This record gives sequence, structure tokens and C-alpha cells, in this order.
Amino acid sequence: MAAREMDTTAAAGAFLKRYADWILGVGVLGIVVTLITPVPPFVLDLLLALNITVSLLLLLVVMNARSARELSTFPTILLFTTLFRLGLNVASTRLILTHGEAGHIIKAFGDYVGGDNLAVGLVVFLILIVIQFVVITKGSGRISEVAARFVLDAMPGKQMAIDADLNSGLLTADEARARRASIATEAEFYGAMDGASKFVRGDAIAGLIITALNLVGGIAMASFAGMEISTAVDRYSKLTIGDGLVSQIPALFVSTAAAVLVTKNSSDNSLGTDLLGQVGSRPRATLIAAGMLFVIGLLPGLPKLPFFVLATVLVLTWRATREAETSKLREQERATAAEQAAKTPARDEGKVEDLLQIDRVALEIGYRLIPLVQDKGGNGILDHIAQLRKRFALHDGVVIPPVRIKDNIRLGPNSYRVLVGGQEVARGEIEPGLFLAMDSGTASGKLKGRPTTDPAFGLPAIWIAESQKEAAELEGYAVIDPVSVAVTHLSETLRGAIGDVLSRDDVKEMVENVKKTAPAVVEELVPDKMSYGDIQRVLRNLLREGVSIRNMPAILEVLADNAQRTKDAEALTELVRQRLGRSLVEQHADRDGTIHAITFDPDVENRLAAAVGGVKDGDARGVSPAWLQQLMERTAASVAQATRGGKNVVLLARSNVRRFLNELARASLPKVAVLSYNEVVPARSVETAAVVRMEE
Repeated sequence: MAAREMDTTAAAGAFLKRYADWILGVGVLGIVVTLITPVPPFVLDLLLALNITVSLLLLLVVMNARSARELSTFPTILLFTTLFRLGLNVASTRLILTHGEAGHIIKAFGDYVGGDNLAVGLVVFLILIVIQFVVITKGSGRISEVAARFVLDAMPGKQMAIDADLNSGLLTADEARARRASIATEAEFYGAMDGASKFVRGDAIAGLIITALNLVGGIAMASFAGMEISTAVDRYSKLTIGDGLVSQIPALFVSTAAAVLVTKNSSDNSLGTDLLGQVGSRPRATLIAAGMLFVIGLLPGLPKLPFFVLATVLVLTWRATREAETSKLREQERATAAEQAAKTPARDEGKVEDLLQIDRVALEIGYRLIPLVQDKGGNGILDHIAQLRKRFALHDGVVIPPVRIKDNIRLGPNSYRVLVGGQEVARGEIEPGLFLAMDSGTASGKLKGRPTTDPAFGLPAIWIAESQKEAAELEGYAVIDPVSVAVTHLSETLRGAIGDVLSRDDVKEMVENVKKTAPAVVEELVPDKMSYGDIQRVLRNLLREGVSIRNMPAILEVLADNAQRTKDAEALTELVRQRLGRSLVEQHADRDGTIHAITFDPDVENRLAAAVGGVKDGDARGVSPAWLQQLMERTAASVAQATRGGKNVVLLARSNVRRFLNELARASLPKVAVLSYNEVVPARSVETAAVVRMEE
């Protein structure tokens, strides 16, 4: 039997959830019907009882809510309940003026409150109007307005705090998204409550006007119909009082609920629990209040019994709360002691486990650089790192993991170092309060300052004071603030180590994202043809050579087409590069789509191809380390000559020697890309800036 009742209840709940929109629509339509269509007295009694029930339920729900965000729909509910009350007011007014009656509920309220003295009933009704209109509604509206203003003013700071926690690794992307949604919901709620409070205020004014119309109109119409004035006044006064009370008491409940909701702080407990815990946790205040009541009761002319009784109640309350507080403190001490005893042997183990955690990307700074981490103006290191992660995602197609920033007392006060996988990969030094001035090639004149070297590119620079900034810019120097210097160094370091930063979990997440839009290629490739580790090796090769992997569907298609023929990551990388030729051309071409290239003499390419086993040529001479070194020196000279005009040049070679040539050029020419002829096919034109030859 109990199981059947539970199934019935669950079915009813599922029905309500399924047809909630229909039920809401029918309810709104019913409100409109009460405004237009006459309502029979027994139906009006049912609707009035429903109004009282809903308003009381709302008040109790609000008192048991833990925070305002749990009732984000309350402003809309406030609107509907106000319209519902106005519809009932119109229906009751129509019955009062046409039939001289309005159901049993209104008559019972009028007889009970009005009784033999109608003036008392009218005064009570007016007092309720004043309480709701002047005290509760106006106060809650003001609180909503102020709360909305403070919440909106605090939103930028909260968003920055979330971004800082996200960049430092304290939050995941999902947690940060949930916190941002919570902040937006809170701002929308208080903004909506600021406007919804006007509904309650207007409802109070409308109730006062409707009451006056019922009283004056009813007496006038009854007098014209031949009823005696005294009888008309008695009947319509009671009906008016009953109608006003029946509408204003639920309105008072709802407005009180609104006031409680906007004044309640976020908590894990209900309002009653918080009140009892916070007020009852002050036994000394309870004892003092009891003593004061006892003294007041001893004053001449005052009744002693009420004050003595209340003083006795407070004394009993003081004893109960004191004992409860004492026992609570003892339990806390025992729990703390037990917790410490339990954690003592495992404390060292916890520290050892913490030491095993390695940050994928970290930035350690000296103590003088700590104020640069976060700035109120949005120019701190954390803010720059957030933009840096976006640029990496847009340019390279990789989401850099959160950069952990921490201070290191072993570093110099102005020093910092970049760690990847717990290992130092770069180190630099900046001067807080100064600016780094670098000669952009057009600088005229000399600056007074401390000579240094730009940590990101190794170029000569000068640290200058802020007062020299404008003069340095006018003379043609590029002036950079210290935060930008450090972040630029971090960016260049990560760009060089981005292949090492990419993990298999990152690859899995990227493949799962592709699966949402191109499931066929993922199902074909993983795991039958290639594993995540195989894909990771190919992607690392591409990133190390500066190739963007944003077009993951195309990359996976190439791997799926060629994975059965070869598992060599280097060979697959070359095939992927050819598929991504258009993006490579866009990356290295000028505005006209022209590639400026430095090519190699066919004899040089033949010797390189024979050295790597790309071709079998008996006439090709071998290569020696000295020959390769001389080749790179001549290549570097050609690159320096070709780039004097500001052009972006690439090294262009046959596909079978491109990989070997890229390995040679990576040490001496890390910023120069090495492309194959197959990769530059989409270019509009290819201009040869120089040809590298090796005369014997």
C-alpha cells in the first residue's frame, strides 16, 4: 500500500513537471478571465482561499531558503501573485456592487473585524495598508535598489577574482563558468527585485482605491435602489472591510516574503536556524536583558507580573544556552584533539604527497615582483596571462594550462623564472617602476638609464624612469612596461616549449571536441588506427615547428588516411603539413600572398637527400659536420641579407630534405620557417630572395 502511494506521488510529480508550462499558461489565462468574466461567489471563495494559501506558502518557502539565488524566479512570482490579487479584487468588487455580497470568506472577515463598530474595522484595515505601503514595501524596495547597485558595482572585481583563480589553477574551467553564472544570476535577481517591488507598492495603492470605490459606490448604489442609509452603510462597510482584509493580508505575506528574501544573507541553514543560533549564542546578553526587565518591573506604577515572567523566561533561556554552549565547546575541543591525533602520524605523508605534485607551467617571482601579479587597473601579470592563453588558443589551437604563480625567496628580488614540468626553461629580471626602452631601428639620440638586455629576444635595451617615457617614444624607442616584458618573455618561452606542454589528456580533450562536430573521422582513427600517444607525437612535431593545430578535423583526416601505411610520426607530420599548406602560406606570406623564399642549389639538396637516405644517388657526395656548419653560415648570411628590407623570408627545399634542414636551422635560425615546395602550392607567387650554393 505504501509503495503504491509512493508510485502515485511520483507519477503526480512527474506529471506536474511535464506539463508545468501548460499549467502556468492556464493559470495566467485564469487571471485574465477573473478580470473580465463575472465569478460566482463559491468560486470566489475558492480563489480567495487559494490566494491566502499561496502567499503563506511563499513566506514559509522564503524563510527556509538558504540564499536569494535559490529563488531566482521570485520577481516573476511576485508579478503573478499581484495580478492574481488584482483579479480577485475586480471580481469581488463586481459582486459587491451588483449583488451586495461577495461570498462567505469576505463576509466572515468583515463581520469578525468590523463587528458592532465599523470605525474600528476601517482603522484596522487602514493600519494594514500603512504598514505594507510605508514600512515593508518601501523598505524592501530601497534594500533591493541598494543591493542591485552594490552587486553591479562588485561584478568586475568578482570576475577578475575568478579569472585570477582560473589562471593560477585554483579553479577548473567548469567551476569558473559556474561562478560566473552565479554572479550573473545574483545581479539579475536584485535588478529584477528592484523593479518587482514597484508591483507591491502599486498593489497597495490599488487596494486603497478599490476599497474606497467599494464603500462609496456600494452605499450610493444601494441608496438609489431604495435601501436605507444605515443598512447600506452597515452592509457595504463590512463587505468593504472584509474584501480589503482578504486581499491585503495575503499581500502583506508576499511583501514580507520579498523583504525577507532581499535582506537575508547567503547561508547553509534556514532563517529560523540562523536566528536561533546567532541570537541564542549570546547567553551573556540574555542574562543582562533578564536583569533589566526585573529592574523595570520594580518601578512604581508598572505591572510587575509581565516583566517578572519575561525575566524568568530569559533566565531559563540563559541557563539552557549556557549549558548548550559549554557542551558544544567541549565537543569541539574533543573533536579537534581527536582530529589532531589522527592527523599527526599522517601529516608528514601529506607533505610528501604534496611534493609529488608538479605544475605543468609555473612562474616563480622575487619578492619585489609580488605587487605586479594583480593590479586593480587590470594590468597585472594575471590579466596579461589570461589574454596570453586566449592568443595561444586562437593562433596555435592549444589551450595553455593555468600558469601557477608563486614567490621564491631564493630568487633575486627583481628576478623571475619560467618552469615547464617543474624544470626551469627561462630566467629573467625586470625593474618595477621603470620602463624598458629598446631601439626599434629608427631611434635617434641616447637615453640615460641602466643598460640591460631584453629577456625575451636578447636585444640591447635600457631601463628608464617613467618621466623619460614620452621623450624616449618621441626619439623612436619602443618603451615597454615591466609586466609586459615579463609576460612577453613567458609567451616566447612557452611558444618554444609548447610541444612539451601538450599532454595526452590535452590531446584526448581536443579529439573529444572534434568528435562533437566530426564524429566519423574520430571513430575511424581512434583507437583502431592510432592511439592518443601517436596523435600526441604528431601534434608535438607540428607545434615545435610553429604550425597551428586549430584545424584538428583536417589533421585527423590525414592521419586516418595514412595511419595504415606508416606509423612514423615524422612522416605523418610531413603529410599533415602538406594538407595545412594554405594556413602555412597565410602565416608566412606578405599582404599580396607572396612567399619570399631562400632556396638551395640542386647539388646541395641532392647531397642532403643522400645523407638522410631520401634518394640513392651514387654521384652525390657525402656531407661532413664542417660542410653542414658552413651551409648554415651561408644560409644565415642569406637570411640576414634578405630580411634587411623588413621582409619575412622562409627557407624552401624539397620535401624529402625539409625535415633534416629544419633540424639544422632550428639551432642557428630558430625564427625562420622551413617549408617544402609541396606546402607553398596555394601561394599566389613565390619570389626567390637568394639561392644558397656551396662551391668547392
